[in-house]
Amino acid sequence: MVMQIGMGAHSAAPDTVAFDRRELGVILGLYGRMVAAGEWRDYGMSFLSDVAVFSIFRRSAEQPLYRIEKRPKLAAKQGAYAVIGMDGRILKRGHDLKTVLRVLERKLIRAVE
Repeated sequence: MVMQIGMGAHSAAPDTVAFDRRELGVILGLYGRMVAAGEWRDYGMSFLSDVAVFSIFRRSAEQPLYRIEKRPKLAAKQGAYAVIGMDGRILKRGHDLKTVLRVLERKLIRAVE
């Protein structure tokens, strides 16, 4: 097995958008709370040339309930982060990931009440 120095096993190609460690920590923290509440069951990640997507599922065979997207090209305009609903509507968009994810945390508060 040969490994190149400076290349990790999980490094993305230079022309691929990905979530960094901090962003994944924020997303997975929310995901864990929603799994514990029984709202979410599965997730998937896609890393493309212009967007990174974290898809959230109630069941693995369904369409995603929500997609959390990172589009760096929109960072200067509407913000790089967006939460998109199952129907394709943008629920929240902005420059700060934690602020954008609050739209989903409200659903956690309703689920617990």
